[in-house]
Amino acid sequence: MARSCWNWVRLSVWPRTRPPPTRSTLAPAFYQRFSTQTTPQICVVGSGPAGFYTAQHLLKHHTRAQVDIYEKQLVPFGLVRFGVAPDHPEVKNVINTFTQTAHSERCAFRGNVAVGRDVTVPELREAYHAVVLSYGAEDHRALGIPGEELPGVCSARAFVGWYNGLPENQELAPDLSCDTAVILGQGNVALDVARILLTPPEHLEKTDITEAALEVLRQSQVKTVWIVGRRGPLQVAFTIKELREMIQLPGTWPILDPADFLGLQDRIKEVPRPRKRLTELLLRTAMEKQGVEEAACQASASRAWGLRFFRSPQQVLPSPDGQRAAGIRLAVTRLEGVGEAIRAVPTGEMEDLSCGLVLSSVGYKSCPIDPSVPFDPKLGVIPNVEGRVVDAPGLYCSGWVKTGPTGVIATTMSDSFLTSQALLQDLKAGLLPPDPRPGYTAIQALLSSRGIQPVSFSDWEKLDAEEVSRGQSSGKPREKLVDSQEMLRLLGH
Repeated sequence: MARSCWNWVRLSVWPRTRPPPTRSTLAPAFYQRFSTQTTPQICVVGSGPAGFYTAQHLLKHHTRAQVDIYEKQLVPFGLVRFGVAPDHPEVKNVINTFTQTAHSERCAFRGNVAVGRDVTVPELREAYHAVVLSYGAEDHRALGIPGEELPGVCSARAFVGWYNGLPENQELAPDLSCDTAVILGQGNVALDVARILLTPPEHLEKTDITEAALEVLRQSQVKTVWIVGRRGPLQVAFTIKELREMIQLPGTWPILDPADFLGLQDRIKEVPRPRKRLTELLLRTAMEKQGVEEAACQASASRAWGLRFFRSPQQVLPSPDGQRAAGIRLAVTRLEGVGEAIRAVPTGEMEDLSCGLVLSSVGYKSCPIDPSVPFDPKLGVIPNVEGRVVDAPGLYCSGWVKTGPTGVIATTMSDSFLTSQALLQDLKAGLLPPDPRPGYTAIQALLSSRGIQPVSFSDWEKLDAEEVSRGQSSGKPREKLVDSQEMLRLLGH
């Protein structure tokens, strides 16, 4: 959904939200007392891109604000560490910027603290002048079809967490002994997963993929990956960069049905340029006749991937003994409507596709963090206007928990800056408590009484050095630590 439309939805669904402060709400004496006597104590929950960008903007635009970043993992950086594909190291360079923010004397990282479990949001709101919830979308959207619970079915999110070293996903142990895998969904995450499944393991050996995942991939028998979507080529959610990487993947061959692209040449003339370029690349890949060189490449390719359009999952088919997934039943669809309202409707025809691995990549979703925080389960976001949580003065949100799981890191940066601006406007307008707040001093006492030992950024840098050291022997940038207890032992906790 376009941002302008999304804003309209938020305003129409949550009409009780107070409007942003205007210049008429300024209380000069109030603001003067705050600005000269009180250091704003601000808490950010979540240390992914949204959390760090929010903190960065706050520190830059308020010269005395103290920002504490809470994170349930022992290590920072969220999806930059646990979501970005290991063969995309350039995307992870943003960690350098986040590290500079964390080194500020007015910023502190508080890892190993699960907000909502170890400390509540009301407790944070009592200790800080403002709390920003930036904890992202940590769950996946379920398919809601029979057989989804069978062994051999898992979310793409868990698979990505597994090969990227997310501690909670290390028990996944995907069975790659099958010939064919099916990925349901046609976004960038789906293409990331397909690429990792089909990339020759030796091409991943110098990345930061975990050694355990690399060993499983070395034994993989997967030769074909189908990437399935309910709609057509014009509606795919992946971007041209990821598509080009798939087309150029060594030792593989793309399978596209030319019938899916008939008449598309004329229809793309009026679409935005990025979508047009993407569709033109799909068209060329599907329609161009093979030359001698292309035929030789196809003959020598040991693996293949394909895009199946106009297919909607109906059921995961069990093996004869009912013990694991053996296929997926798909409803053939057609498109109805135009523009943003276009949707896939079943034609009544069904199709069974044999496979031993089903990966669901139909979207991430946020979860409620605390009973005191409003949450819209249908949209999977915290109800807000411009980052201000409805009916909760002093409570804000940024990133995917604010907007839904859309966009890239740059999108999250812009959104987080907007939330920070709203907070600073409220601070300037005298809408936040003027009295001093204890900040981390109060929370530290609570955590200590509950047996929680937070991890600092300097602690993380010790773990970082250990990972880099372990990776050096095999020529990797790092070998990620994946066992939380081992990390705590290394830190002497």
